[in-house]
Amino acid sequence: MSTTLGSLRRLAMAPSLKEVTFGARGFPGASSEYAPRLEAIPQSVICGFEWGIDSRDQWEVERRLGLVEPELRGFAYEGAAMAYTIRDAMGRGTRTRDLLNGPGADHLLPAYIGIGFAMNHLPRGLWRKVVPDLSHSPYHPTMTWLAVDGYGFDLAYFHTRKWVDEQRVPAPYPWQGRPDYFPRAVDQGIGRALWFIHGAQVAEVVAAVRRFDPARQGDLWSGVGLAATFAGGGTAAELATLPGAADAHHAELALGSVFAMKARINAGFVPEHSASALEALTGMTHDAASDLADRTAVRSDDDGPVPDYERWRQRIRAHFTTVRNNLPA
Repeated sequence: MSTTLGSLRRLAMAPSLKEVTFGARGFPGASSEYAPRLEAIPQSVICGFEWGIDSRDQWEVERRLGLVEPELRGFAYEGAAMAYTIRDAMGRGTRTRDLLNGPGADHLLPAYIGIGFAMNHLPRGLWRKVVPDLSHSPYHPTMTWLAVDGYGFDLAYFHTRKWVDEQRVPAPYPWQGRPDYFPRAVDQGIGRALWFIHGAQVAEVVAAVRRFDPARQGDLWSGVGLAATFAGGGTAAELATLPGAADAHHAELALGSVFAMKARINAGFVPEHSASALEALTGMTHDAASDLADRTAVRSDDDGPVPDYERWRQRIRAHFTTVRNNLPA
């Protein structure tokens, strides 16, 4: 049930569905044949956000989320997690934790991204409060870097000139005590955003990545792989050109695809387009990708030179580098 205060929050904070369309954002991919399908994704996020920011009844929010079609449900959970994160950070609630301990557990990875969306609407002084304790989950806290990825996506999607055209780099923040890795995780989100900004038009996405500093391109490519697999867009033939275009960063592209498939499997629904993209970008079945993610996972709490999240990514990249090096000349 809505409340007067909740309705005011919704009116003040939630963009309209039209505001996130590619045409309204001025994206070059607005005329892409894939644009209508991709636009349904941020619109699903907005629906989840409106339900989370407006209602005082969590059962009702969960019920509404459960009515969203499986392919888009994870995105609606992103929006709800964003809304609950803002409400919890501004007060003393446990809405985000309760959501992710309930049916949101199946959508934890996109929900972390939703927490990152909230970060762009909160002062940095409150960021230490945004991630709930989910120590029972095998993905926590390793995958909380996806929140920083979500933050980067939000920056690029809503402030494209600054973060894509001008290629600004955000100030470091000690996420998990690793301020040096923070800009890299942001770039992973910017890479995902490039897939949307250019309407999944492969040639334009490739050109956009190549306009960035070469030192940033590996993380951008992993974001492209994640978006292409999780969100969809592009034909199998078009997607098959991406590994060659990524060249030295083919393993980062494949890594993003594997993480996207793991998130889809965790949610219990693998769209046909996700399986097709995974095969084009990695040559793997979804079962093989899930097995690779599981056997390379890092769940230690040591204080090594890089975050556990990046150590996991390194292990997956190493797999694809080895596979490519062993191919016949």
